[in-house]
Amino acid sequence: MTRPHPGDSLPLRMNREFAAYPFKPKRYDARLPSAAASGETRSAAVVIVGGGIVGLATALGLANHGVASVVIEADDGVCVGSRAICFSRRTLEIADRLGILPALAERGLPWTGGRSFYRDVEVLRFAMPHDASQRLPPMVNLQQFYMEQFLLDAAERRASLIDIRWQTRVTEIVGRGDGVELALETPLGRYRLRSQWLVGCDGARSAVRDAAGLKLQGTSYEGRYVIADILLRSDRPVERLAWFDPPSNPGSTLLMHRQPHDIWRIDYQLRDDEDAQAAVEPRNVIPRIDSHLRMIGERPDWAPIWVSLYKANALTLERYRQGRMLLAGDAAHLLPIFGVRGANSGFEDADNLAWKLALVVKGLADESLLDSYSEERVFAAHENLRFALKSTVFLSPPSHGFVLMRRAVLVLAPAQPWVRSLINPRQTQAIAYAHSSLNQDASAASGFSAGPAPGAIAAEAPMTLFADGAARPGHLTELVQPAFTALYFTAGDLPGSFAGLERRLQDAAIPFRFVPVLSGQLPLAARPHAIDSGHAAFAAYDARPGTLYLLRPDGHVLARWHEAAAADVERAITRTLRPPGPSKERS
Repeated sequence: MTRPHPGDSLPLRMNREFAAYPFKPKRYDARLPSAAASGETRSAAVVIVGGGIVGLATALGLANHGVASVVIEADDGVCVGSRAICFSRRTLEIADRLGILPALAERGLPWTGGRSFYRDVEVLRFAMPHDASQRLPPMVNLQQFYMEQFLLDAAERRASLIDIRWQTRVTEIVGRGDGVELALETPLGRYRLRSQWLVGCDGARSAVRDAAGLKLQGTSYEGRYVIADILLRSDRPVERLAWFDPPSNPGSTLLMHRQPHDIWRIDYQLRDDEDAQAAVEPRNVIPRIDSHLRMIGERPDWAPIWVSLYKANALTLERYRQGRMLLAGDAAHLLPIFGVRGANSGFEDADNLAWKLALVVKGLADESLLDSYSEERVFAAHENLRFALKSTVFLSPPSHGFVLMRRAVLVLAPAQPWVRSLINPRQTQAIAYAHSSLNQDASAASGFSAGPAPGAIAAEAPMTLFADGAARPGHLTELVQPAFTALYFTAGDLPGSFAGLERRLQDAAIPFRFVPVLSGQLPLAARPHAIDSGHAAFAAYDARPGTLYLLRPDGHVLARWHEAAAADVERAITRTLRPPGPSKERS
């Protein structure tokens, strides 16, 4: 059995020779806790329902703060078939903190842009923001099952903090004042589990969302796409390719992405009058893919691997916290695949939630901090939907008027560069929480003419990193750890008050790091620091000696000052951990 695709998944065994993915997932047996036989109800601080990308990323994020979790997964291993395939730079930064970036870098295929065609004429060539200052590519192609396996491998290395229960289904969820109680079913029997906090990461058909009586709100589009993974040996570069009304498939839109191991993902739109069941039959799929591959001059000896049907949804909950229940990923929102926002947005959900929930569980923060998770990630979902819908209506026009508009844009594009922006697929980018309640007052950050504002993610810059007496080339985003991080820009002076602040916060078990960023001076021997000899970081942060940026554990800017005092930093952290006013979501 497999987790459902966010659309209507219809895997096929085709009449043509059926190829297989090179990936061979391990399968896991169900197990019944020893207490289940006696009827005893076990307890856990955090239970995560759903062991896919978002659930595992959340568990690893909690483990980074020393918080244990139990992961409940109905399947017997990682997913199979064609699902998410494009992972953004922001996801790679998060993956680095979760310990899986080396595996992703070794397996994934990086890319920076793409091309679009109207019939057989190129109408757009685009490039995503990328330059020599970046340590990570803007996008990497990798099948979701690899990503899940890398996360699972990392989770198994942290088995003392992450307990994964395979082949376990949730049959009932009962809210209690101090948490929730779950009824669980396995092939070996049933048992109950109590938890202080429940995180629903169980996908589009979320049992947690249903148990809470919640309904996704938004739009479901009529346009349907066949999604096919094929085995094809080709020398084409890694880029996003799109065809509108191609001669190979008149009236359709077709997308094409290279994946590792000579696998290609092809998505093509169905006409309104096509029957969905018939459209995914081998006699209909194979000729359409054959026709396209021949049109672009590819080899005829390709083989199908997986076929499914997708329908675009643009849906979200308006709150991701319901008392002691929190939702993330597809359980909280469904985003169109155009612009590759689904899995990437789920990664950002996990990154935002994990540090906040960990500090609450450890008693270091008031549970009202979790209201900001809902506030920020609902805002991010609406921003993602706003951009995704622009791509969706262009790729799948919802009316005859949009069809005519798109045709006019595509006809004009070769000769009129000003219309080409309408064709741009608007690939996912990190969302800045510009209006988050956690951000410092705007007046406190006055005097900056550039640099990441409160709510934005930390800007990248190359620098030399010093730690444990050794130096190495590195980048600023490597300084983001599972802690509040104070980046202090200096010519060499270090106020003693910050050392005292660091000791006080660490004595209180609050995760905090003070990291000097020096402007090309001699290295410090006493503590980890960075040297910005090329002045790239000073310029990117509009910094001068004495400037301080306070980063949250997820790498978003919490506060910034041109002349910071240790008391300013302490107040900002205290205000984050103990937000003013009562929790809006208390049980």
